Order: sequence, then C-alpha cells, then structure tokens
Amino acid sequence: MDLVKKLIDTIEKYNMILKGEHILIGLSGGADSVCLLKVLNIIKKDLEINLSAIYIDHNIRPAETLHEKNFCKEICDLFQVPLIIKSCDAPSYSKNFKISLQEAARELRYQAYYETASELKADKIALGHNADDQAETIFLRLIRGAGPLGLSGIPPVRQKIVRPLIETERAEIEEFLKTHKIDYLIDLSNLTDRYLRNKIRHVIMPEIKKLNPSAVKTIIRTMDILRSEEKYFEITVTKTLMKLISRKDEESIELFLSPMEIMDPVLLRRVLRRAIDSVRGLRAITFIHIEDMIKLIKSGKPGDRLYLSKNIRVIKKYSVLLITAEPPKRLSNYMINIGDSVHLKEASMVISCELVDSEEIGRTIKDPKIALINGDKLSFPLTIRGRMPGDYFYPIGFGKRKKIHDYFVDEKIPRDERDLIPLLINNGEIIWVIGKRLDERYKVDNNTRKIIKCTINYL
Repeated sequence: MDLVKKLIDTIEKYNMILKGEHILIGLSGGADSVCLLKVLNIIKKDLEINLSAIYIDHNIRPAETLHEKNFCKEICDLFQVPLIIKSCDAPSYSKNFKISLQEAARELRYQAYYETASELKADKIALGHNADDQAETIFLRLIRGAGPLGLSGIPPVRQKIVRPLIETERAEIEEFLKTHKIDYLIDLSNLTDRYLRNKIRHVIMPEIKKLNPSAVKTIIRTMDILRSEEKYFEITVTKTLMKLISRKDEESIELFLSPMEIMDPVLLRRVLRRAIDSVRGLRAITFIHIEDMIKLIKSGKPGDRLYLSKNIRVIKKYSVLLITAEPPKRLSNYMINIGDSVHLKEASMVISCELVDSEEIGRTIKDPKIALINGDKLSFPLTIRGRMPGDYFYPIGFGKRKKIHDYFVDEKIPRDERDLIPLLINNGEIIWVIGKRLDERYKVDNNTRKIIKCTINYL
C-alpha cells in the first residue's frame, strides 16, 4: 500500500486529525519525523490543516545539535513549515530528580511539546513513532514486566498526542524517503547497543522477523486487541474509582479500604494504577509496586506503608488507603512556659505544662501522654522542635546514650513521620521525646523539689 494512503487510513481509523486543525510536528531530523513532516505537508490541503514543527535541544549531544538544528531549518524552509526551536537541560533534570537521562529527556520533551502547542494554539501534536517502535515496545515491557495495559503498547492517540505513522514500518518509511530523494539524519545513539531498546532493535527483532517476516504486523494486531479490551476495562475502572475516592488533591488521594479488601486483583490492579496516575504519573511505577500495594491492602495492618518511586508513599490507615507524593511535613519550633498550652499545628496536638505537687506522682498512672519532669533542672522557657542531625538523649531505663535517629528506627517510626515527632528541649538537651520516652537525666526522684507535669491532648 502507498505510504501516504496508509497514513491517511491510520488518521481516519483513530480519528486523529480533524479538518481545519493546527498540527505541531515533533521534528528531530530523523527518518520518522522527516517522513511525517513530508506526508502531512502533502495532505495538508486536502485536510485543510495548518502545520508547525518543533525541534528540541536536550543539551545531551552538543557536538551534533548545531547540525541537527540547521538541517531541521532547511527542511522546514523547503516545505514552508514554521519551525520553533526550544532548549532544555536534561542532564541537570536527571541529576536533580534522580532519574535516567533518557527519562529526563522524555519528560522535558513532552513538557515542551505541550507548552509550545498551548502557545501556538495548536490542536494536536504529531509524533513520528512507527510500527517497529510499537513492536520493540512490547518486548521492552515484557522484559521489564507489564500487565495488559503496558502490553497494549504506545497509544495511537492520547490527549493531544497523535501518531499517524504508528502502523507504518520503518522499512516503508526509509523506502518512501529514498524514493522521494529526501535526506534525513541518523542519530548515532540509535546505532549502539548501550540501551536496551537498541538491543531489542538490533538483536531480537531481526531474529523474530526471520521466523515470521510479518511479525510486526502481527504484533500490531495483537496490541490493537489489547487496547480495545483495555478501553472496556477503563469504563469499569473509572466507575469503581469514583466510588472509592474519599479525598483527593494535586498530590494525594485517599481511597476507601473496605471495597478494595475484597476486590478481585484484576480490577484492583487497574484501579490502583489509575489512582497513582492521578497523583504523580506512572512511569516509575512497576507491576511489582502494584502487587506490593495489593498485599498491603489485603493483609497489612493500619499504619503499615510502602515507599515507591518518585517519593510516592502508600499508607494503610484504619478506613482509607492514602497514596501521596506530598513531601513529609516538618515540625516548626515552639516555646513553652509553666502554665502554657501550646498548639503544635503540624502534629495535631496541644502540649500543656504545669507545676504540680509531689502527690501527683502517686496519682499519675503510666501514660505516654503524660510526663513528670524534674523541674529543678529546667530553665524556662523550654523549646519544642523536630529532630536535628546529631540529636541524642538518654532513654529512661535504657542506661546509656542513644541517637534519636537510632531510637526512631528501633521504635519502627515511619521515616516520613520522624520529622513530626516533637522533642522537648532544655538548654539544648532533649528532656522528652514527646509521647514516647522521657530522658533519664530529667526523671523525678526523692530529692526533686519542683515537679513539672507535661500533658498531650491530641486533636
């Protein structure tokens, strides 16, 4: 089939482009994006569409970038298509967010696509992914682990993103460019087997094509089936998730536990993936993470939690499951005098401090919300703050010094809650890990003349 006709059929099949729309083309200078630019330019009058192109410099290959920019300018001038050039710093982004350079480049690239489309008021963003990319993706995800959604491959249409070449094989694209005598660039990074995708492209796919020359078409057909089944599941997932949401904001979502505890894992996996996606995105979330979440829901205890990629935390509470990417809170600094009641907003508690007589020792039962402190050793006002590096105290009954960090670890206090544990401080010394343990040096004894009673009221 003629490549232009195939591309038109793909556009119509997935309803990718409507008449009169403005299309922004992602242009790298490679065969796929150049072919896409050429074909859309051929059919733009019939579709009554306007075209723009964007080249993105990721600051990864400075030696090649200038040549690529000049090439993209020349070919856009040839086709009379406006070109926008944007730059991003993928190496710094990779370092700051502790992700791979390739993932950093991808995130920044898509961010630039959407920003530019908004600036130009473009209706769609057309990218040059082809059928071979699709086939390679299914093996890549099989190796890394994926469910049916992952194995359905690269979506032909997602939001503003459209991929008109997704059913066209790489060999057809290269033959089309050769026939029309159109030059394109070769990305040298695609020739090395340093990346897993390239190993699949250069080693695995040639062997599979020997077994079945139509393997790519067969894989594409299988992915189509999986995608259509996923669409059916998505309707059920959407309805289920809407009933489960207890609370949701930009960085957190809470889901009612009871329905999930008896839910079939097939549906629960999809619900959890959708929930996480609504918080921070799923690129770093694996099938194993989802399975761990299911174990937490079905057999975990209240207070149990998981720490996933990209600072996403999953916490099982008594009635809800909290999924959050919000940074853990830290306690502010407070001062307290005798007779004061201080509201610790971050910890949702009020600490009160009063002078009591010695008879209080006999009346006070062992209660973690109450501390009786040797007031003879105190210098008011006292400080209440969160932990700091190097903090230590002498836990009552322990007999020796202990670092606060080690104490929190031994007490199994979740690491995202440790900065919220208030410490009562006297002249730089920890008197009381509030609600947890008193310091041996400040316990009341027979020689104590002034007894200070500190009490917690949880809000």
